[in-house]
Amino acid sequence: MSPLLHPSLSIAGFTFEWGRRTYVMGIINLTPDSFSGDGLQAGPGDLAQAALEQARRFAAAGADILDLGGESTRPGAQPVSLDEEMERVIPAIRRVAAEMDVLISVDTYKAPVAEAALHAGAHFINDVWGFKVDPELAGVAARWNAPVILMHNRSSWANAQIKERLGGRYIGVPYENLLEDIRRELLESVAIAHQAGIPDERIILDPGIGFGKTVEQNLELLDRLGEIRTLGYPVLLGPSRKSFIGYTLDLPPDQRLEGTASAVAIGIARGADIVRVHDLPFMVRVARMADAIVRRTPMV
Repeated sequence: MSPLLHPSLSIAGFTFEWGRRTYVMGIINLTPDSFSGDGLQAGPGDLAQAALEQARRFAAAGADILDLGGESTRPGAQPVSLDEEMERVIPAIRRVAAEMDVLISVDTYKAPVAEAALHAGAHFINDVWGFKVDPELAGVAARWNAPVILMHNRSSWANAQIKERLGGRYIGVPYENLLEDIRRELLESVAIAHQAGIPDERIILDPGIGFGKTVEQNLELLDRLGEIRTLGYPVLLGPSRKSFIGYTLDLPPDQRLEGTASAVAIGIARGADIVRVHDLPFMVRVARMADAIVRRTPMV
């Protein structure tokens, strides 16, 4: 693996030692229309409690970070208003932060949501648009000194195709050179972060598996993940239950456990530092086994 600009990140009393082991981010979808079918379905008054219960299960299973989001990012999903996203996300983050000693990431591209989430107890900002949608978001992260996850994204309705059984995927997405285009566009996000005053040690990159990429492009990106890590930043990989697995194996989202496990293991072998997943504790076990092989981590 290529050396990183900064070998560690400290936040809220926890230190990420990049390269020592793979860290696991558990997905908590506060949405009724998640592509993966795992969105919490409780009413507004019960959503925070449902999030807390899932957070406790994930933490007990070995999650290092919990990622809470209130807007679906599946192909073809409708945008959620600022007020509705706030209503879904902020009480849940406040409840989890009050009840648990756990690292929390807010999955949003909206500056007001991020600011409120950090005030409620979140630690990370996970922006699926890499600071390219809301020009105020980078400034929020800088003011709070919050670590940021900057994702590559070329999602577009024009390239979305929806199939009832397998869900949405992207087709005909043009790239001149897949890896070079992704690397260049990620560095554009890094430049926005730098301009706002966010230091390198607070930046994590996500190549955006499933976001504006065809099935074949996702497979190639996963296999060549090491080329993203050579940029010098920790890499987060989010292949969990994604459509590239479903269309490869001809399986709906609730039957993609083994495909996700394969993608996670290969991703770790190619240099992923964090894996963002739905299925804990299964993927914690996959990560630990992959680490034992790739990083020679000690056995339990």
